[in-house]
Amino acid sequence: MKEAADFEPQPKKLKLEEKEQLPSENTLFGMGNPLLDICAVVDKDFLDKYGLKANNQILAEDKHKELFEELVKKFKVEYHAGGATQNSVKVAQWMIQQPRKVATFFGCIGRDNFGEILKKKSEEAHVDAHYYEQSEQPTGTCAACITGDNRSLIANLAAANCYDKEKHLDLEENWKLVEKAKVYYIAGFFLTVSPESILKVATQSSENNKIFSLNLSAPFISQLYKEQLMKVMPYVDILFGNEMEAASFAREQGFETEDIKEIARKTQALPKSNTKRQRVVVFTQGQHDTIMATVDEVVSFPVIEIDQTKIVDTNGAGDAFVGGFLSQLVYDRPLKECIRAGHYAAHVVIRRSGCTFPDKPDFK
Repeated sequence: MKEAADFEPQPKKLKLEEKEQLPSENTLFGMGNPLLDICAVVDKDFLDKYGLKANNQILAEDKHKELFEELVKKFKVEYHAGGATQNSVKVAQWMIQQPRKVATFFGCIGRDNFGEILKKKSEEAHVDAHYYEQSEQPTGTCAACITGDNRSLIANLAAANCYDKEKHLDLEENWKLVEKAKVYYIAGFFLTVSPESILKVATQSSENNKIFSLNLSAPFISQLYKEQLMKVMPYVDILFGNEMEAASFAREQGFETEDIKEIARKTQALPKSNTKRQRVVVFTQGQHDTIMATVDEVVSFPVIEIDQTKIVDTNGAGDAFVGGFLSQLVYDRPLKECIRAGHYAAHVVIRRSGCTFPDKPDFK
């Protein structure tokens, strides 16, 4: 097995242009579940009132309905544009800096105050967000209740679940933005909302020899949404995931191995629609090496070492890694540069609360 230092990728496998060009507006397209992250330092009484654990991630239930408004009224809150795909394109745009609006984002929100805040936060992140707005469900939110070093996350998908392909993606002005892109990224979570939208984007990408990337996102996606996932898989040029998601995918596919490098190799070799582009599989493992499988080999890339006491919040690490990776992919840079940028972005984000970052990157 080669080491990363010896690895010279074959860029032509993922070529966008023969020479590097600056990305233009709407080069990167993302579609997913937009959430307004509402972060606040709370007390134990607040956690107890809603039956929350200090360090946990859950979906909101009926008993949490009042939580979001009370959080805003009772505590000093910070708002951020969130949700897995939106986080990643936001990080990619931050890494790119100029031009602005290289990243486009589609998703569903409510016609409400939280929706207006989310639109404002997307603008501040210089992402070109085109939301499908409806009145049936409120804007999706994720409350981050902070106590000491712990974060209790409560997500209420609400409007994010209501994305309507015919009323948004299929509209001529929106589809033109899809066609304008050269790189596409969708988190697997969106398979639970609109798999038909993902297939439309993925097939368009494949037919036009562009780059379509997908994330396994969570172990339950490979299990409960296996059929939807495997319908999209032939169109996937780059597949992301972490070690737990990779293990779940391997079990569901009957790979009969727990070795992450072998899982990556077998995943890379799955049937593919566009044979001009060979699939690339990238599995992160937290503080352990990132694994990348290409048609030729499986390679390990060590992550940036960090003093564990400097880690504030690892929740956004995976989204940040993908964002960093995509930021170099739109320049058509070598895969090892994409991974180096992914490691850098994750390294920045885990030292901060939430998927946030300073004004400018110092990635060299």
